[in-house]
Amino acid sequence: MKKNGKRYSEEFKREAVRLAASGARPLAQIASELGIHLQTLRLWRQRAHELAEPKPRTVPSLEEENRRLRRELDVLREEREILKKATAFFAKDAR
Repeated sequence: MKKNGKRYSEEFKREAVRLAASGARPLAQIASELGIHLQTLRLWRQRAHELAEPKPRTVPSLEEENRRLRRELDVLREEREILKKATAFFAKDAR
């Protein structure tokens, strides 16, 4: 494989991955028939799999969101308490 640029078209790579996914023949045989290195075919197949399957959210990001939501909830509770007190204060003056 060339080090200075692409050697294979995206269409060629997709077809190679499709043949590998079919499971009809061993990867080594498919790679040999296509004139590519076995590891190259494995790499293309791995990249195609990663692109096709969305990555789940990581646990740290869920924990971070949970902390953010808890802080927001604390602020909203505090604001609600202030509004309750203000309502009571102004209602008392209206009598």
